[in-house]
Amino acid sequence: MGPAMAAETATALKARRMAAGKKAAETKARMKREAIATAKAHHPTRLPELQPLQRARGCLVGGAVGDALGGPVEFLSLAAIRSRFGPQGVTKFEEAYGQVGAITDDTQMTFFTAEGLIRAIVRGRERGLSNFEGVTYYAYLRWLHTQGVPWDRIPQCSGELDGWLVGEKALHHRRAPGNTCLSSLAGPMGEPYQKLNNSKGCGGVMRAAPVGLIARSYGSAFHTGCQIAAITHGHPSGFLAAGYLAMLIAELMDGARLQDALDRTDAVLSQWREYEEVAEAVRRARRAAGSQRPTPENVERLGEGWVAEEALAIAIFCSLTADDFRSGVLAAVNHGGDSDSTGAITGNILGALWGYEAIPADLAQQVEAREIAETLARDLLELSAGNDRVQPRQIERYPGW
Repeated sequence: MGPAMAAETATALKARRMAAGKKAAETKARMKREAIATAKAHHPTRLPELQPLQRARGCLVGGAVGDALGGPVEFLSLAAIRSRFGPQGVTKFEEAYGQVGAITDDTQMTFFTAEGLIRAIVRGRERGLSNFEGVTYYAYLRWLHTQGVPWDRIPQCSGELDGWLVGEKALHHRRAPGNTCLSSLAGPMGEPYQKLNNSKGCGGVMRAAPVGLIARSYGSAFHTGCQIAAITHGHPSGFLAAGYLAMLIAELMDGARLQDALDRTDAVLSQWREYEEVAEAVRRARRAAGSQRPTPENVERLGEGWVAEEALAIAIFCSLTADDFRSGVLAAVNHGGDSDSTGAITGNILGALWGYEAIPADLAQQVEAREIAETLARDLLELSAGNDRVQPRQIERYPGW
């Protein structure tokens, strides 16, 4: 081959490579546009009008459903999940803790968060002085009692074991409670940036959703979510992720589009110290949702969910890419990691976004403790909406301490 022909061949090869590269780039850009268009279709600018109770019921029952779907596979690898349940993984409630549709410690603690918030409202109306985190701390001690710790062995408790929630036998079961929650509640109450411990496990964020159901402002939702989580989790990422979820739920309760709610919550997060780790996890989730499908492999690229920022990121990714409630929570539990927590948080978000009616009836009706979730949702809204003095029946059900 002569020099001229060789040069011509090299030029042609270079041109073909450039054309191939251009085509690949165009294909990638097209796929990204399609993914974004799909996400917008799932989360339109204008959402249907929903009553607050529809969203509150959706949030608490949806969280319980996601929790119960993930419970049977919480400690399994993705390979083990597929081996046991088939290539699609979990597609319905499976047996765990001796029953189908069983909730875990995630939902138990979410319920006691809700109870603590209600009791704080009752205390404020009855006595004129209260704070959410102080009263909720004692609610968590009642949860600790349901885990088998005798009430008279909890030194912080000198009062009577009262209120209706602690009497619910369905909650008196140990469902893999987090070690940090158990050990932290044996001592004094933690506060943000006070370094009770250095834990950033997801045990704080997994229980924070009820804060968003009653918040008077988005900033207060974020602050209270942080305070509630810091009772047991001292690392900033452990409580900032909870503040993020609480504000996100508050936004959705007001009918915000998910993307808009995320934008505003990002802005509030950036005002807190040591926020960068949570912010980066959220950024990764949002970027992934713009270009990737919610496959187990893509979920696992965001982490396993054992720590707070990863659990939050997985829930955001699965919520942004969900076709409907069922597909969102199933994506959130079919991975090797803390499947019940990621499922619960995703269920909280999608339930608040789309309302109770978006939860498939076979899941909503079969999940354990649905009636408790619905009662707490109703009582939260009823007591947080008015400024009247509380009624004797409300004081009996939710004594203010």
